[in-house]
Amino acid sequence: MTVEAPMLPDTIPRSRFCHTPTPLEPMAALSRHLGGPNLFVKRDDCTGMALGGNKTRKLEFLVAEAMASGADTLVTAGGVQSNHCRQTAAVAARHGLRCELILSRNVARNTPGYDRTGNVLLDRMFGAELHFVSGDSIPAIELERVAEDIRERGGRPFVMPIGGSTATGALGYVGCAEELVRQSGDSSLTVDAIVHCTGSGATQAGLLVGLAVLGHQTPVVGISSAEPSDVIEARVHELCGETATKLGASVVIEREQVEVLDGYVGPGYGLPTEAMREAMDLCARLEALLLDPVYTGKAMAGLIDLVRTGRFSAGQNVVFVHTGGVPGLFAYEDVLSP
Repeated sequence: MTVEAPMLPDTIPRSRFCHTPTPLEPMAALSRHLGGPNLFVKRDDCTGMALGGNKTRKLEFLVAEAMASGADTLVTAGGVQSNHCRQTAAVAARHGLRCELILSRNVARNTPGYDRTGNVLLDRMFGAELHFVSGDSIPAIELERVAEDIRERGGRPFVMPIGGSTATGALGYVGCAEELVRQSGDSSLTVDAIVHCTGSGATQAGLLVGLAVLGHQTPVVGISSAEPSDVIEARVHELCGETATKLGASVVIEREQVEVLDGYVGPGYGLPTEAMREAMDLCARLEALLLDPVYTGKAMAGLIDLVRTGRFSAGQNVVFVHTGGVPGLFAYEDVLSP
């Protein structure tokens, strides 16, 4: 199916800084190695803002919403090595806004430099103020605490949940779905499935809504980075409804269309697994493609396992959406060094 006109109307506020369209590339060597379907990668690690990542698409809409509200400070939360926080800090710097980040110590790693290198180093370079909190803290409470402190100082905070996962943020992946349909149409490629890492849910929700608006029923398989599948599926399903409403689209995503697999998390969020290490090694050595240990490494481990167990057959075309995260590599040197 071709795309006749952009799905995202100009009436939706948007600040354009994302490098799009991101490339859609074949992973021929990995496909040969696995002996399964034809694998492709949608390079959303190349979105351009602060070493790229999927949050940049979402932030185009979120920062526009923030500026329209008169905010002078972006406030959000994530883990210590949060990619979303790093990209938010960069976007704030680009737009002359202050940024305050709540970084949760929710990964059981005590290695030297974990809270100083990688994404944290970049957060500081972009001028963000960092608030480290315990791993058992409640993000919504911490966000409101920091926002209230800003208000008391006379500031105007704009609060984003973890991952920027609101209906506004999900619009970025409605646009990605449209982009992917255009690219596959231009190359006469039938996409049989899309696989990506899922967590806070807006990436998957945006893809599902965007594909549905365009009349595509392509399965979108989310690989969990942390939570049980039923928790994420419920969140994604709710976001699908909110996103369709915000877009003004009449599509309905049924609950059974939302698929999340949680068998590749391992011992916990941000903790390495052998399958993750293998996936990262294979992609680096066969495709010169860098993944990260927290998100894309585990998502690729899931895709590789799905190929090996026969979920996808030879001749099918499967797209892996690379959601970024490369700066996090430097916080895992002890795990990844040969």
